[in-house]
Amino acid sequence: MSTRTVHAGSTTHGDVGGRSVVLAYGSVAAEYEALHSRAALFDRSHRGRIRVSGERAAEMVAGLVSNDVAALAPGQGCYAAALTAKGKIVADVRVFVEESSVLVDAPTRAADGWAAMVKKFVNPRVAPHADESARLRDIGIFGANSRHIVATVTGIQSPALTALAPYAHVTVEIDGARVLVASVPDLGLEGFELLVPTEAYEALWRRAVDAGATPAGLEAWEIARVEAGRPEWGLDIDESTIPQEANFDELHAISYTKGCYVGQETVARVHFRGHVNKHLRGVRAAGVEPPPRGATLHDAAGAQVGDVRTAVRSPMLGGIALAMIRREVAPGAALVARWQDDAAVGSDATPVERRVDVAALPFAIQ
Repeated sequence: MSTRTVHAGSTTHGDVGGRSVVLAYGSVAAEYEALHSRAALFDRSHRGRIRVSGERAAEMVAGLVSNDVAALAPGQGCYAAALTAKGKIVADVRVFVEESSVLVDAPTRAADGWAAMVKKFVNPRVAPHADESARLRDIGIFGANSRHIVATVTGIQSPALTALAPYAHVTVEIDGARVLVASVPDLGLEGFELLVPTEAYEALWRRAVDAGATPAGLEAWEIARVEAGRPEWGLDIDESTIPQEANFDELHAISYTKGCYVGQETVARVHFRGHVNKHLRGVRAAGVEPPPRGATLHDAAGAQVGDVRTAVRSPMLGGIALAMIRREVAPGAALVARWQDDAAVGSDATPVERRVDVAALPFAIQ
């Protein structure tokens, strides 16, 4: 998940895509419990943010992504994929349409790829664009009480927050700072993200804590993300993945009626004429330990039918993971996960094997 960790007090830090993140503020179990029973507070600032401006901003972004950005009104948003010419995912992005610009938010590991696409295809004389990753920070508030926390922090009434469609947003002024408040379904729980000027971040973070939100790190986020079946670019999907393999239809990231965009031909051909050969699925192991990332998955005949991507220990579900699995393997099927124990010595060491059950996404939490 992260490339390194260092400790400062009870807070554990890491590095993701060259950007510093908090992995945990203390107890991951306590942060996870707060997410599911009250509200958890996440720093989402490590993601990349680019703003495209001008009258043709929505048109320019629409030409680069799989969803119908041009049809969105200010205050609306969507999830989408940016693709190579061959229909492979460069980045999965969240798009927020404002009055005179479009703010596009990309995962950490995909941020450079998305920025390169914008630079290549968007003429700055037609639609000026700028990287706002340093100018803006992102506060995520998720969980059962999230609307009440956000209402306290922003002054927006709870019913107005509840009425927001996925990725829809409103803008408010808080202590002189312009704050975009968006409804975000990324964890399969009620949640909101506040895109705030960097200089206002600390005060708004403290205000959310005072309102009852529990600070939580990336480890708790990753558990909830896997439970929700949401892929992370660079871990579960990358430039070898076609959107339909990553369940982007179910995630409402593809429009089949919009105008042309980069990579459209492959996506349309799969939809109208065929199918993909593999899908992102869940796997669940007995006990708390999931098969590790990179473990291969085998059917009863011993044939490899998939591999494990992100693996986590869920306090509710035990050992679970996201895996790319051949389409003929249905949810409910039993597979054997196989991997080499790091402690094993020699090329002839016996691999570890464990049964796992294939699950539909999102995972069902009782």
